[in-house]
Amino acid sequence: MTRSRKASALLREALCLPERDRLDLAAALIGSVDDDGVRGDVDAAWASEARRRLAEVQSGVVKPVPWEDAEKRIFDTE
Repeated sequence: MTRSRKASALLREALCLPERDRLDLAAALIGSVDDDGVRGDVDAAWASEARRRLAEVQSGVVKPVPWEDAEKRIFDTE
């Protein structure tokens, strides 16, 4: 990927910001581009995945686990 000099300079400056400011800036930049293209594809993919997972739960193929049990499995806490 080739960046313009201006973009490279902005990136160097942005990387000096505190983490919270970098996160806010990144979110603002992402939100400013491709509103109907990639984001729409991603939203459609997540919606499809959510429908698939719901169907698995409703059909009994997958049994939900209470968060407390999942948390213990994930973090090995007791």
